[in-house]
This record gives sequence, C-alpha cells and structure tokens, in this order.
Amino acid sequence: MKPAAFFFDLDGTLVDTETPWTRAIVKFLDDRGVSASEDDVAPIVCGRSWYDIHSELHAKYPTLPKADPAADAVLLRPYYDRVVVDPKSVVIESSVEFLKKVASFAPVAIVSGSPRADVWDMARTCGIADRLEFVLGTEDYPRGKPAPDSFLRAATLLEVDASECVVVEDSTAGVKAGRAAGMHVLALNRNTLVPQDLTGAQWLVGDLSEINVDTEFEPSGIRYQVKKVRDLTNATIQDLAKWKISKK
Repeated sequence: MKPAAFFFDLDGTLVDTETPWTRAIVKFLDDRGVSASEDDVAPIVCGRSWYDIHSELHAKYPTLPKADPAADAVLLRPYYDRVVVDPKSVVIESSVEFLKKVASFAPVAIVSGSPRADVWDMARTCGIADRLEFVLGTEDYPRGKPAPDSFLRAATLLEVDASECVVVEDSTAGVKAGRAAGMHVLALNRNTLVPQDLTGAQWLVGDLSEINVDTEFEPSGIRYQVKKVRDLTNATIQDLAKWKISKK
C-alpha cells in the first residue's frame, strides 16, 4: 500500500514504559493513603490516555485526594523518574528503527495518551524528534482511545484521508481506535503486563523488525513538512505551521 501517513503510539510501542508507569502510580497512590497492587493498576494504565487513567483511578479509589489531572501528572513524574533512572533503557530500538525507515517516505506523528510534553521528551530520548511532523498528547483531543478522536485529529492536521493512514499500536484500545478511525492497523504484540486483544489489525507482529518496509509499503508521492515547536512549555497544536510539498 501507499500510506499517506504513519501514526505511532508511544508507550508500549516505541518505549517500554507501561510497567514503570504502573509501578510509579502504585507508589504515588501509597503516598496518598491508597493501597493498590501492580495487578490492580496495570489494566487501568495499558493503552489508556492519562486523563482516562486519572479518572478511573479516582473512581476506583474514592479516598484519593481530588486534583486536576494536569497537576497530578506533574506530581507523578518524579515517581516515574525514580523507577526509570536511565531514560534510554526503555527505548524499543527495533520500533525506533522502523519509524525512521517509514519517515523517509511518509509523514510520521506520535499519537499518544501521555501529556504532550512527556511525548516530546521521549521522542528526543529516542532520537526521533526531528523525524516527526508533530505529536498529539492527551490534552489535544476530547476522547481517549478506543475512541478514534486522536487519530482523526492527526489525519485532519495533515489533510490526508484516514483510510490511507497506518496506525502502529500495541493495545486493545489503540487497535480499536485505529479501526474506528477507518485506518489500517499494524499491531505490535509485546505486552506481557496485561494481555491485549489485537483483533482487527491488518498486520500482527511480535517485533516491528519483522515487517519488510520495502515490500509492504511504497511512497505515496506526497510529503508534508511541519514547522516543529521545540518550546515544550508553550507548544500547542495551533503553533504548528504546515505546508504541502510534492515529492519529485
């Protein structure tokens, strides 16, 4: 096929962070008087946006002090940093290499449920920030996966047909979101924390190195270039200046 764009999930797809985030949240809850195990928290975390995770944590543990999800994201970050001392240790190298390959002939974006600033941080850690057209974080769309909102927003920003896009995902929610958006789905089956139902994916692999990019995909003939925003504090999707360049 000739993909108009590739939209990558982040956690579990490009970086192996869902177990560290689960452990961080368990400790975060414990420090706020809430007892929970990793088995309790993992199903809430995997494949979900931070806003949805935050909402479900408060529903499941009503004694948890009420707080704004953006504020709690800031408070949670040091817990994660104590679990993951070396950020590069969670990079899934084969997934990063796959992204670099497809970025050579099609526009690529990360569409994540994590806060946008965290997504940019991880993109830089992976060494792919300069390959991305933009990133979408949890604050950039109304409903998290499995709703299709995030992927449809990404297609709209690039002015491409959703049916010509490829979603790269590792979770039940992500695959459902991609399918609901009318996109092709490449599913990465490597989640050992919580088994995922990846039914509906067009491709199913245990590692992205299993995909032969040269035989599976070909250039669509259109490239998009985006003026990327590097100030992570003030960056918003509205700051992105976009123009279309025909590939010769």
